[in-house]
Amino acid sequence: MEYKGTLFSGKSLINCRGTLLDLSYPRVMGIINVTPDSFYRGSRQASLEEIRRQSDRMVEQGADIIDVGGYSSRPGAVHISQQEELNRLLPALEEIRKNHPEVIVSVDTFRPEIARIVVKDYQADIINDISAGEMGPGMFEAVADLQVPYIMMHMKGTPQDMKQKAHYEDMMREIFLYFSAKVDQLRKMGLNDIILDPGFGFGKTISHNYELLNRLADFQVFGLPLLVGLSRKSMIYKVLGLNPEEALPGTIALNTLALNKGANILRVHDVKAARDIITLHQKLADSDGSGD
Repeated sequence: MEYKGTLFSGKSLINCRGTLLDLSYPRVMGIINVTPDSFYRGSRQASLEEIRRQSDRMVEQGADIIDVGGYSSRPGAVHISQQEELNRLLPALEEIRKNHPEVIVSVDTFRPEIARIVVKDYQADIINDISAGEMGPGMFEAVADLQVPYIMMHMKGTPQDMKQKAHYEDMMREIFLYFSAKVDQLRKMGLNDIILDPGFGFGKTISHNYELLNRLADFQVFGLPLLVGLSRKSMIYKVLGLNPEEALPGTIALNTLALNKGANILRVHDVKAARDIITLHQKLADSDGSGD
């Protein structure tokens, strides 16, 4: 299906273990965090029963992708070992695959050893790396060997120190140079499916985040799919004087703007809300202005 409302005109198909996912139509990525300290309580799943219920709900509500993370990346998060991350991830992946063998699963990790394990042994389809290879030497080699779609995000610093590193002379120029170099490196290594995530909230102030959203369409120059993660973030709830639990209406508003500016994947805590705005956005794009 052609999605007429998006600015996206580059690569539209990604290969997820033989399943071709068409990103010319915006997709919903639902978040499941198997961590005790993610910033939004509603995304934390502590037991296999909770993971099963949440994944069931997301699939029923129309999630195209489920993104599973075992390492909290909130500002100042505690750094955990690779083994602890695996201990959190693997039972969750096993539970999701058992109940939903057809769903596309993304794993949120910056560690290449974990990427190899979850793809080879647990049928993960996509690797979602908050550090674009910076925190896990060997990640580019791993995803090139595995030939899985790779989401790489821009982050300045690490989750532990990124708030202190949110300084730029020219933020957009710095992000574009960052992605240009990394895309070129990955292309030379033979990786076909690359997705960009500008990294809202990661090493960026609230003002930086709104500048980034305002200029989101500029990323179309790369000709690559664009993932946007705005869901319930501080750029919403702090501006409105709320908390993450109250930030769904603001999330809907900003995700709608992101769709208008060419977002291909919305990474969200609230799948139904995201699916609804994509449906309405498609309706608007398909309208010829003559009315029903």
